[in-house]
Order: sequence, then structure tokens, then C-alpha cells
Amino acid sequence: MKLLLDTHLVLWAASAPKRLSPAARLLLRNPENELVVSVASFWEIVIKRGLGRDDFKVEPARLRRGLRDNGWKELALTSDHALAVDLLPPLHRDPFDRMLVAQSNVESIMLLTSDSLVSQYPGSIKRV
Repeated sequence: MKLLLDTHLVLWAASAPKRLSPAARLLLRNPENELVVSVASFWEIVIKRGLGRDDFKVEPARLRRGLRDNGWKELALTSDHALAVDLLPPLHRDPFDRMLVAQSNVESIMLLTSDSLVSQYPGSIKRV
């Protein structure tokens, strides 16, 4: 199964795996699952790191290399994804999370999140 991870889960998987729930760790370790990271997550990291956020101190290029070296696939942004954001109900104001939900819906990929608001969107979303 293809799994798109939200940005915090990507960061935790790469640098603080103990922060992941047991369910998340099990899904990430399953060799039958294809792990996917969105370009939107790298964009979010760059922006929030630039704002000095403590939870985004990772060096984005190094993170990208590490994920790719470990078999993660990268999901580009498309106009279909951007237009799908407009179809989402206004449950959450974070534009990056909304883009991840839209990408999940357009691409029919399971989105994994730890965010209770994100998990309320319609679609294939699992809170872990």
C-alpha cells in the first residue's frame, strides 16, 4: 500500500522514531508499504525552519537525501492537487496539511497523520 506521511510524521520517522506511535512504526516497517513524501512537506519545512520554529530545525536537503536513500518516493505538486484543495471543507487552516489531504485524495494514497483535525477530512486518512 502507498502511504503518504504528513510532515511531522516524516520528521519523526527520520530523526525521532520514538515519537511515532506503535501503529505508525508498524506501518513504516512493513516492506509491502511504499513510503511517500510530498514536495509540500519539504516546502513546509523550508518555510517554518526559516521562521525559526523549533520543531523544524532539520536541514531539508539532507532530509531529502536520507529519505531517498531509504527508498522513499517523492510526490510532486500538480495543478490537480492545487484545485482539489478548493473542494475541501474548511476544517483546518494549515495550507500544507490541506495540500497533503488533496494529494491523498487525487492520488488515492492513504495519508498518515497524527493530527486530529486532519484526520476528520473525507478520504483515505488514518490517524496514527
